[in-house]
Amino acid sequence: MDLSQVALNQGLTFLAWITGILFIVIAVFIVKLLIDLSSLVKNLNQTSVMLNTELKPTLDELQKTLQSVNSIVKNTDTNMGSIKDAVENTFGKTKEITSSLFSGIINGFGTMWKLFTKK
Repeated sequence: MDLSQVALNQGLTFLAWITGILFIVIAVFIVKLLIDLSSLVKNLNQTSVMLNTELKPTLDELQKTLQSVNSIVKNTDTNMGSIKDAVENTFGKTKEITSSLFSGIINGFGTMWKLFTKK
């Protein structure tokens, strides 16, 4: 065998060994990455379950609070309508009273004027 043939065989053998070792190292890191990702997914699942169990009562409480506020607003609106009607009735009656008083005062002045001018 030629010296160059021996050197080529040794070079190819060395390259094959290095390639095999690199594949093994890369495979180990990929397996470690998959294990870490699996652990992360489990933690995310636990976190989502915990958030679901913790947020559900809070959302129920918020819904009850909003229903109470809605009820208060509806009652206030109804009562404001009643107050508006009462104020309108009061001002309507006050307007009638003032108009009748004003017309009475005018009639009284007219009568007094007629009495004083008859002389």
